[in-house]
Amino acid sequence: MIVKNVEKKENNTAVFQVESDAAEFEAAVNGAYLKNKASIYIPGFRKGKAPRAVVEGMYGKDVFYQDAMDELAPQAFEQGVKEAELRFVGAPSITDVNVTDEHTVVYSFTVTLYPEVTLGQYKGIEATREPVTVSDEDVNAEVESVRKRNARKVSVEREAQMGDTANIDFDGFLNGERFDGGKAESYDLELGSNSFVPGFEEQIVGMQIGEEKDLDITFPEDYVEDLAGKAVVFKVKLNSLTVSELPELDDEFAKDVSEFDTLDEYKADIRANLEKRRQDEAEEKVRSEIMHKAAENMTVEIPEVMVQEKVEEILRNYAANFGLNSRDMEYAQLLQMMGLDENTINVSIRPGAQVQVKNDLLIEAVIKAENIEATDEEVEEYLNKVAESIQAQPEEVKNYFGLEFLAGERKKEKATNLIIDSAVITEAAPEEEKAE
Repeated sequence: MIVKNVEKKENNTAVFQVESDAAEFEAAVNGAYLKNKASIYIPGFRKGKAPRAVVEGMYGKDVFYQDAMDELAPQAFEQGVKEAELRFVGAPSITDVNVTDEHTVVYSFTVTLYPEVTLGQYKGIEATREPVTVSDEDVNAEVESVRKRNARKVSVEREAQMGDTANIDFDGFLNGERFDGGKAESYDLELGSNSFVPGFEEQIVGMQIGEEKDLDITFPEDYVEDLAGKAVVFKVKLNSLTVSELPELDDEFAKDVSEFDTLDEYKADIRANLEKRRQDEAEEKVRSEIMHKAAENMTVEIPEVMVQEKVEEILRNYAANFGLNSRDMEYAQLLQMMGLDENTINVSIRPGAQVQVKNDLLIEAVIKAENIEATDEEVEEYLNKVAESIQAQPEEVKNYFGLEFLAGERKKEKATNLIIDSAVITEAAPEEEKAE
């Protein structure tokens, strides 16, 4: 095969031609005949026994050409990108293919090239780390949250009040006709939670247990199409009322919900955990700021196909959480299965995919610029760390990912640490000092 007419175009694309000689094409044509002959029936011959010349005489000389060209195409493409030293992304396309009079085959390919990155400043990036503060109010709010989760329900005999949990039967009618989704029995509704349409919960306040009442409700204009802006009537019966009884805030409470013997010890632990969580959040935020600035400082034209591939990768990983593990499923089918459309993808997934692709390009460029390598000891250390994080045996992780992949990940980690460790981080003043 001969590679020729390699030409790099704008928009990160390249076109090239590969010519297969007559001998290669003849071998491919004969291979196509041998592959298909078992299913060919020619009068006068047993099925699968007709000579190639007879088959071609009946169906034409080019009867096996398409299969032969399809067989040679991957080889032609592989040789083309190898000789031309083209690094491509996405799927290549065959823009033209034809058989010449000399029985050679000429393929024309188009590929999207891997983008060239020009690094800007990635060392010494300036960033600001937000201060970590935990107030008494923060601790008390956490304690109250635990108290509410450990509250017990107590029945009360009185009229309904905001904050009560009302057990109700309800049935909705539009113009005297029951509408879908408007009926339930023994439904627990926390009054004041605003979980029902406006005006519903407020009209239950004041009802007595066992009382039945018609509630006049007008649905909001942005409600579901069939009911938006419509006036309806809900027939409601109040079955029972319960209130949440919070446990006493004392040492016994601390013993019940934690491993500590006193409330003070429990609060001290909550404070420490809050501080740790906020320190981690502040650290992650400053790291993201540094990486974002380094990525913004580089110059690169990112092909759309790279962003789309990342979108699909994120979507498929997300779908796997719901048991949709088929990598063969078409993208459009996956969207349908997940109940998503392109507008939702563009809003919720594509921006993050663009950031990830840009960061990937940044890290790879830094690895190249800094000649970053991973020693056997570093790969082993990284392997053990990964195994511990996913609670697996190192040998299992090595067999699953392979040492080459793990070495690549370790180099990415070193490149990221280089950018982060060289950054100039300023500690921001606490809010009180800012106010002053």
